[in-house]
Amino acid sequence: MTKGQDRPALAGVRVLDLTQFEAGTSCTETLAWLGAEVIKVEPPETGEQGRRISSDRPGVDSPYFLLMNANKRSVTCNLKSEKGRDLIRALIPKVDIFIENFAPGAIARLGFDYDVVRELNPRVIYAQIKGFPPDGPFANLLAFDPVAQAAGGAVSITGEADGRPLKPGMNVGDTGAGLHCAIGILAALFQRQVTGCGQRVDVSMQECIINFGRIAWAAQALFGKACPRAGNQSILGSTSPSEVYPCMGGGPNDYIYIYVTRAASHQWKALLKVIGREELITDPRFATPADRARNYRDVDAVVADWTRHHDKHAAMRILGDAGVPASAVFDTLELTNDPHLRKRGMFVAVQHPTRGEFVMPAFPVKMSASSVAVEPAPLLGADNSDVYGNLLGLAPEKLAELAREKAI
Repeated sequence: MTKGQDRPALAGVRVLDLTQFEAGTSCTETLAWLGAEVIKVEPPETGEQGRRISSDRPGVDSPYFLLMNANKRSVTCNLKSEKGRDLIRALIPKVDIFIENFAPGAIARLGFDYDVVRELNPRVIYAQIKGFPPDGPFANLLAFDPVAQAAGGAVSITGEADGRPLKPGMNVGDTGAGLHCAIGILAALFQRQVTGCGQRVDVSMQECIINFGRIAWAAQALFGKACPRAGNQSILGSTSPSEVYPCMGGGPNDYIYIYVTRAASHQWKALLKVIGREELITDPRFATPADRARNYRDVDAVVADWTRHHDKHAAMRILGDAGVPASAVFDTLELTNDPHLRKRGMFVAVQHPTRGEFVMPAFPVKMSASSVAVEPAPLLGADNSDVYGNLLGLAPEKLAELAREKAI
């Protein structure tokens, strides 16, 4: 083990996690994977709502929950109970980060808005994730991932040019907001080293989607109008090939995506050489990137005539070795079972107390001097005794009393 790996990057940082579903939980899971101690606060008996939604086994935590809450600790606390809120007040001075993503206004009604929490702990990093900016016209509206993607422009640019807007497949609204929030928290922790003071980190899902769409705004600046839908073509309208092409097999994902640079023609020429169509190098339809973009349907016909005779894996290797940017369209199962991704630790098998072995994606950031093993998401209230007993000094009898009173 490299020196320092026994102490991860965020060792000693403690997070009070009042998040649910995906946007907030993906943020705190990121912090946990970087070595922070994340204490997840959940309602007694039922737990966070994500534990039971989309579950295939009654009474067993859902895969959705397991994927969002690895490496965390769980305590139960009834935030609608005064004694429950007393526990949170007692924990706040002992943490570095307080984070929530409840519905707009909920955290204030519970008595834990920024001013209250800052009074209890001036060094705290207070982070919030909402669907829309808290000072804007939509501040009080609820948002989930598809709503955020519509609000931030992603839905408007996804789909075929003559088709309806479509929701992108990946949850960039939720997890994207979580990662943006984690970046803000890390910056705030760094700044606190200088100032000694905490601060508020405010992230809205709508604005995170906007940030992901910078190339769409480049297209708008070029064309002088809203960025259009372009299917698999480049939204800047100046790149071809930029498409998925059918390969041997006939399966739903037996395709390869090929995308050549618009900066010059060397990748296009390499592609023509690979597919045995070098005579097209002098074809005026394809002379420049702009010419190829205008005649993209002809380009697609030429390329597809070659890809149909190869399986997607072979095509990817042949094109890649020739310097042509291309990838097979991998589905989720192929990626999960990929031996290299398994060896690298992008997919790991954890042993969950009730589900048994569970394979899940891990953290993609690799650090030479910080490493955290992936642990399964905790059972509800698994850490009540340790957190409330050791951190707050409550005796077992007191914990039993709080349980009887439904405060925990």
